[in-house]
Amino acid sequence: MIREVVGEIVIGAINELWGAKIASSEVLVEVERPQNEFGDYAVNTAFALSKLLGVSPNEVANLLAEKLNEKKPAEIAKIEVAGGYINFFLAEGFLRKELAKIHKDRELYGRSKIGGGKTIVIDYSAPNIAKPMHVGHLRSTIIGDALANIYEALGYKVIRWNYLGDWGTQFGKLIAAYKLWGDKKEVEKDPIKTLEGLYVRFHEELKEKPELEKAGQEEFQKLERGDKENRKLWEWFKKESLKEFEKMYELLGVEFDTYAGESDYENDLAPTVADLQKRDIAEIGEGGSVIVKLDKFSLPPALIQKSDGASLYITRDIALLKDRIKKYKPEKILYVVANQQALHFQQLFAIAEILGLNSAKPEHIKFGLVLGEDKKKLSTREGNAVTLEEVVEKAVKLARDVVEKKSAERGTSLSEKEKEEIAQVVAVGALKYQDLKEHRNSDIVFDWQRMLDFTGNSGPYLQYTYARLSNIKNKAEKISAKPDFNLLTEKIENSLIKHFLDFPDVLEKVGEVNLPNYLALYLYELASLASRFYETVPVLKDENLARLAARLVLVETAAAILKTGLGLLGIKVLEKI
Repeated sequence: MIREVVGEIVIGAINELWGAKIASSEVLVEVERPQNEFGDYAVNTAFALSKLLGVSPNEVANLLAEKLNEKKPAEIAKIEVAGGYINFFLAEGFLRKELAKIHKDRELYGRSKIGGGKTIVIDYSAPNIAKPMHVGHLRSTIIGDALANIYEALGYKVIRWNYLGDWGTQFGKLIAAYKLWGDKKEVEKDPIKTLEGLYVRFHEELKEKPELEKAGQEEFQKLERGDKENRKLWEWFKKESLKEFEKMYELLGVEFDTYAGESDYENDLAPTVADLQKRDIAEIGEGGSVIVKLDKFSLPPALIQKSDGASLYITRDIALLKDRIKKYKPEKILYVVANQQALHFQQLFAIAEILGLNSAKPEHIKFGLVLGEDKKKLSTREGNAVTLEEVVEKAVKLARDVVEKKSAERGTSLSEKEKEEIAQVVAVGALKYQDLKEHRNSDIVFDWQRMLDFTGNSGPYLQYTYARLSNIKNKAEKISAKPDFNLLTEKIENSLIKHFLDFPDVLEKVGEVNLPNYLALYLYELASLASRFYETVPVLKDENLARLAARLVLVETAAAILKTGLGLLGIKVLEKI
């Protein structure tokens, strides 16, 4: 890739000029894509070198540029200095050759073998059994799925893991509620809503009947001891919940390799606590609880067992981490979980370090809240969290209205089935892109109008651009002239080719920092360039067939990269909208 070429020749020039004075570890060569006309690539290394050498950045930059020009590679047309920056301009001949290569491999372009078959476990979505998925699960699901897709494109073996909340005292309460007021037919008819209703009713009744608390505890103790009736009920609740979750995952186009719940590690909890105590990592705390002190990490103690002997979420996570490392020997483990759980993961990773379990480089992939248009936490009028089903239904309804309007404006004829299919793809794409275009640590605001806008930085705009490019390709199917890339002399044409070159670098960057918004921004810029291209350059009306064929190569390449990139974000494309 061209960034590597630029980086390597800069390092070579530094070594030739000052190798005896400066160790290579002292200088970081970062190749940038400047947002100006000064160059296609730039390095600001002269600023760091000037401090080490005691001379001005401009003087260092001029010396470097002079040395670089002595052995300038064929990819580079010229090298110039501006304000201490060294700017590199790509050769047009190189651009033409690269366009031909990219177009030839356009369906696989951007994919690499950086991962080298190494394994990465990505833990995301993680809904709770017998409860509806809410908008927080949407963020975890969308971000986790995008990262999984991108890591696979980088050559990693990805384990997509959905860690279900399926254990704890709440299930004793739910079982008690079902035995008191449950109806099997109602649960089968609408599992999540009915089970949640029973759980809510239990807590309402608890206000007047405090003895229900003990009943719930007893039912959970029976479940823990393996009581057949309670075990059967719990497994049924879990089965019915999974059916509902899978319907939502199918609508979102999301799949998992593993569904494992907290219950899968219940038998490992006592041995885990005992092992930590035996190794003097854990100690007895207040009231007979068991804690792990984390003073050296500047963290509060981690409570791993309550005074009544009950385990906690972190205890299960320690057991889970051990299991994943033993089973997969992963290069990385990513936990895609909201910002609010930051302390939990800081404590978990500190314990992992103490236990020598940090070889898998566990990392908390944090994300912010989902807010309504009033910038308050998205909820119903009753103050309850909005379910994921409600969000998707609203998005599809609004998308259907937009599709109807667009169809009427263009005078196109779409069947009811086509309108419904298009609305669903556009709605899901809009929801995903709305999330992924933002830095994941930021809160996101559900601005429904902007989300479904066909002209702004939105999923529908990118999908519409792809459809426009596909339409141009389809209209030009009969043209068989050989493309002459030397005829691509328009500034916008060169800008497109240069943007194509950035695609592999962008995917690598996402893999380095786990921020899918870098890819979303790249695709928006690509769509904007492609739109400007077909709006200002007469592609199909060009009478020079060799140039027309070359321009169609640009169209096909842009469409292919757009499709690949959107696919990595989990967004489908349409041939027509």
